[in-house]
Amino acid sequence: MIKSEYLLLVLGMGLVTYIPRWVPIFFLSRRQLPRWFAEWLDFIPVAILSALVFPELISGGSPRYLDLLRPQFIVAVPTFVFALKTRSLGGTVVTGMLLFWLAGKFM
Repeated sequence: MIKSEYLLLVLGMGLVTYIPRWVPIFFLSRRQLPRWFAEWLDFIPVAILSALVFPELISGGSPRYLDLLRPQFIVAVPTFVFALKTRSLGGTVVTGMLLFWLAGKFM
């Protein structure tokens, strides 16, 4: 049988995740945002992804230390250049996977 504490916990977690997403949509959906602000908002996903991925590429160990010779970083550089040149998501994924596989074989 489900205890009421667990049900309240799940309901509370749902509200804590839902409300911060709902409030901006509710209040901003009826307004025309300034163009500069809308363009600024487009950078948020890239900034968040960079903040999550970049430290893993350049640091390792416990405690963390700077390590620019990690296979992940060495593979990321040519993959990033490929992505900039071609703008192909599928090609970038395949290139990154191939380079990472090759790095595992030879490093």
